Amino acid sequence: MFSFFVSFVCCALLTLFVIKYAKRNGTALDANYGNVQKFHSHSVARIGGVPIFLSVLITSVISSIREPALGAWITPLLACACIAMAGGIVEDYTGRVSPARRLLLTMLAALFAYYLLGAKLVRLDLPWGVLPLKLDLVVLPLTVLAVAGIANAVNIIDGFNGLASMVSICMLMSLAYVALQVGDMFVLVTALVVAGATAGFLIWNYPVGLIFLGDGGAYFIGFMLGELALLLVMRNPGVSTWYAMLLLIYPAFETIFSAYRRMFVRGKSPALPDGIHLHSLIFRRIVQWTVGPREARSLMKRNARTSPYLWLFSLMAVIPATVFWKNTAVLIFFSLLFIISYLWLYARIVRFKSPRWLFVHKKNRK
Repeated sequence: MFSFFVSFVCCALLTLFVIKYAKRNGTALDANYGNVQKFHSHSVARIGGVPIFLSVLITSVISSIREPALGAWITPLLACACIAMAGGIVEDYTGRVSPARRLLLTMLAALFAYYLLGAKLVRLDLPWGVLPLKLDLVVLPLTVLAVAGIANAVNIIDGFNGLASMVSICMLMSLAYVALQVGDMFVLVTALVVAGATAGFLIWNYPVGLIFLGDGGAYFIGFMLGELALLLVMRNPGVSTWYAMLLLIYPAFETIFSAYRRMFVRGKSPALPDGIHLHSLIFRRIVQWTVGPREARSLMKRNARTSPYLWLFSLMAVIPATVFWKNTAVLIFFSLLFIISYLWLYARIVRFKSPRWLFVHKKNRK
């Protein structure tokens, strides 16, 4: 846990510095709070990815000095991650980088990781055996799309204070736990470093939202999640490929379902933003009824109360993935269960038939 603690302290201090710097200089402030996907009422710095990356970089150097063998893996991984987050950082500062270009950069980063780290999807575990994937024409695009998709997925669920960061911390800690079980020190240390940095950022982001993760931070964390999950599974045959699928299923399925909804239900471009993600619906149709009348007028309090719903929902996947990391049949079952639960819950909320147990009313509500 040394790596986690150092990364946490480093990021907590750097994030505070970035908050003060951004406010003093008016740098990279998110002032577009009237947008369909914006749920804040004042300008906020949106460059949380900068202190997270710097903290990961600093802690990785320290960890590599303590364990020299780690440097051979961490250095190329962070180099690839720089490419993945570059478009997001520029977008955070300028607002002029299209989603397509950001996605292409993450695909390019995954391509470099494919060759530099050997991070490639070479098998698919099934209940009755293993399906090897040997043809490069299949493995290469599948790997690149999978990693880039996860990076983009984390950016999509980054809609409320603490949502993407807490979900990512849970996933990273799961990766660290499984890596410990199979003795993969590289994935163990790297997951703890990224989790620690994300936690250091989180204390300033949740609940009051003094700084946002931004596209750069979301793409960086998402890319690291995708690569670490891929490397853990491929380097350790005892870990089922369905472990990675179940672990990352919440952001992944949110992305897939959003693309389907926009293209086939609404007849629009899948890249066009909208305000009907699951987290957006919970904010608008559940949270406003669970708070008192005074708190309902506070956008910040409603924002902060939305994230815990999704934290708990994501644990429906993270916990069974962590417990049954080598049992393919059970992992497939929980993957299907999560998808069914997501669709059922989404349909109920859309039809204004939200389950009553979601409404935790205040006792003194008038």
